[in-house]
Amino acid sequence: MTPILYSFRRCPYAMRARLAIATSGTPVHLREVVLRDKPQAFLKASPTATVPCLVTETGPIDESLDIMKWALAANDPESWLDMPPEGHDWIARADGPFKDALDRTKYATRYPVEDPEAQRIKASAFLQDLDAQLDHWIFDRPTLADYAILPFVRQFAFIDRAWFDAQDWPALRNWLDRFLASPEFESIMTKYPQWQTADAPTSFP
Repeated sequence: MTPILYSFRRCPYAMRARLAIATSGTPVHLREVVLRDKPQAFLKASPTATVPCLVTETGPIDESLDIMKWALAANDPESWLDMPPEGHDWIARADGPFKDALDRTKYATRYPVEDPEAQRIKASAFLQDLDAQLDHWIFDRPTLADYAILPFVRQFAFIDRAWFDAQDWPALRNWLDRFLASPEFESIMTKYPQWQTADAPTSFP
């Protein structure tokens, strides 16, 4: 059985799953989901009804970071998993406090009791620390931490790119811009039509 990846092109969680699958070269059948019109096959497969969801012979993998680790466990040609232990701490900060503040900045109407400017300041504190850590990469070469975090920094940056570019984060901006111009990013951002039950399988990568 070829695993099935339910994905949504612009979702940062789905982006990082696709990045790991692409670099590992592990073939999957990609099904592009429209979040306002989720197909029954996806709802049946995903315990949380969220993308990404990878359906394997042994069951679904419903967390993007777990999908990354699954793909890289099969094949890790660039040694993304070989990173210092601190890499996991950076990912945890990005997935936790930073993502919470990002959502409350970007989707302020969903959180009417929160002050979006205060939330942007919280998110910025993480980005300031990340800028101080970065040289070319978070460590001395690209690892899981870079590609697990970059899609979320991209999402934050495009809330207000002019504001983001005005901040004193030169290393962070360079890191993000290199990612946006990279073949790795281009390879995962192909547009696919909404998956329908009768569609022929779409191979990825």
